Amino acid sequence: MRSRAGLVLAAAGCVPAVALTVWWLVGDLSADVPPGAPLDHSVRPPDLAPWAETAIGAGALVVAAGTLAVLVRASARRGFDRRWWATLVPLLAAAALTGFGWRVVTAGSVGANVGAGLVVIVGGPVVALLVLWSAGWSIRLLLARRVV
Repeated sequence: MRSRAGLVLAAAGCVPAVALTVWWLVGDLSADVPPGAPLDHSVRPPDLAPWAETAIGAGALVVAAGTLAVLVRASARRGFDRRWWATLVPLLAAAALTGFGWRVVTAGSVGANVGAGLVVIVGGPVVALLVLWSAGWSIRLLLARRVV
């Protein structure tokens, strides 16, 4: 993939693919309870068939691995400016935290889901800071390109 638009598309596709991959790999974190016992949910998870969840997760894993391979190869061949990794890596970390956090927030529990509160209180600001860092670094790189 040699075009700049293709590399941008690979980078943009990698972020949600990483979130979905982590979501799938973490799996359901609901509490083990006897069959028929009710579970409390902070947020109800989407009602997906197991085959659909596997298809989404495996597809996301393939997309994430493929796009990362394209970006690493382009970076090694100097087709992808290595300074952009300072934008992409925090976004990938934020995506991974989001995928994990979604599993925690949607986990069924007996009583209060303390993990959901921690994800919101701690994970939310961390994800926000990672996204703000990426936005700031992107703006810096784009402005530096115009000045030179």
